Amino acid sequence: MMDTFVMRHLPALLIAVPLLAAFVMPLVGGAGRVARNAWVLLGALATSAVGLALAWKVLATGTVLYVFGAAAPHVALPMDSGGIPIRIIFQVDALSALMVVIASLSSLGITIYSLAAESKQSGLETFYAMLFLLVAGVLGMVSTGDLFNFFVFLEISSLAGAALVAYRVDKGVAVEAGLKYALLSTLGALAVLTAIGILIGQYNALNLATLASRMQFTTLDKLALVLLAVPLAMKCGAVPMHFWTPDAYTTAPSSVTAFLVVSSQASLYGLFRILFTLYGPLLSWATFGWFLIVLGVLSMFVGVTMAIPQKDVKRLMAYHAVSQTGYMLLGVGVGLAVLGNADALAKYGKTAMAGGLFHIINHAMYKGLLFLTAGAVFYRAGTRNLNKLGGLGHDMPWTMVCFMIGALAIAGVPPFNGFASKLLIYESVFRFSPFLSIIAMIVSILTLASFVKVFHSMFLGPRRAEFAAVREVPAPMLAGMALLAVFVVAAGLAPQPFIDRLIQPAVEALVDRAGYVAAILGGI
Repeated sequence: MMDTFVMRHLPALLIAVPLLAAFVMPLVGGAGRVARNAWVLLGALATSAVGLALAWKVLATGTVLYVFGAAAPHVALPMDSGGIPIRIIFQVDALSALMVVIASLSSLGITIYSLAAESKQSGLETFYAMLFLLVAGVLGMVSTGDLFNFFVFLEISSLAGAALVAYRVDKGVAVEAGLKYALLSTLGALAVLTAIGILIGQYNALNLATLASRMQFTTLDKLALVLLAVPLAMKCGAVPMHFWTPDAYTTAPSSVTAFLVVSSQASLYGLFRILFTLYGPLLSWATFGWFLIVLGVLSMFVGVTMAIPQKDVKRLMAYHAVSQTGYMLLGVGVGLAVLGNADALAKYGKTAMAGGLFHIINHAMYKGLLFLTAGAVFYRAGTRNLNKLGGLGHDMPWTMVCFMIGALAIAGVPPFNGFASKLLIYESVFRFSPFLSIIAMIVSILTLASFVKVFHSMFLGPRRAEFAAVREVPAPMLAGMALLAVFVVAAGLAPQPFIDRLIQPAVEALVDRAGYVAAILGGI
């Protein structure tokens, strides 16, 4: 692979580009709308290009290390280090690359969409500065190999997310949701920081690989595990810690909501990294596998049953986001539960994990698409109440088509991407427990029924007089939705290339704790 300056420093650029876009935004915003939008588009394109280039490099050559402040940024242990990593290190393996791809593609489509969707709002310089900070926080969370810096990026994403949730004010409703999100995020971050203090106090290290190599699983380590796992499960919206999700997802602008889904998945990544990489064989795999499985089943069932009676389309979709997180937890939980059984792991454990990880990227795309279509309907109709909508398919045909693609994907209907990942989960989980697989299929049926109702309420029926002036949304909104819709269709029609080149390497990276440690410590 061509070794250029840019290619060598891709991990640093992954954070530097969105941060630069964020910090320069207030200055560019003063030059007018055209200059602001050009800067936003340039920042989104550059961030996405860097992220995809880094992911491609990782999948082509293996784990990429980047040591900040070092003359040789690829050398984790310089001669004078005493055999320990002494600087901040990004460690981007195939699992991190998967998350970087998700964030890169989602942020690009969402940002293009927002150029028109938010054009009528004031304070857009602040809005886009916060949006780029949110993107930087998510990319940092999934790339860093340092536990304290994971906390720093978690805080960046949380604070930016809270500001964006409250952005439209909405007579104080959005502000209330933003404060709730900020409060819970702060409490969770304090728990994470306490856990970090416990670990550094015992092992004098912050690097994940170094901590993993020294972990003894003392009583304090068990306390740290709880302080790490619970907040991250809360941040990813798992039941019973999902209570912030409906308010935050409903009141935030749809472009923000679509990326908050990705932000929650970054916390899910953190949870998996803690269980598999930091603690690994020190855990009772069956116990913690079932911990994820139970969280997954609860999230699937509670999420879908709470979604069905909702009248606000975004609130309904928020509960479905909780439900879909359950599939990811279920798939990876089954893999964790059989991690100590080489035969079961080979026969169905890794397939279950592949289904769970494939569902992460699929969910980011189709759920992001669904939230964007809901935003498009609100943009034209001025309401999210399903009882007040109807007949919009006559005048918003492309939005209707995008909604249909997202709805069929989330329900697991072929040939869309949700079916591809759910099929992996159904088949593998059935070999572990037929009962769990049946629950997963029932939830998909209920999801389909729910979205049939939504589709009928929003788009079918005769034209309504109050929507006589409604027309299709502007081209940037359609372009943003189309970008996500193309992925949903492509990954559904041809899932195998995605599985072979993106998902399976991520599964292997997640289970290969020794390889993650050796990449830093050289097999010590």
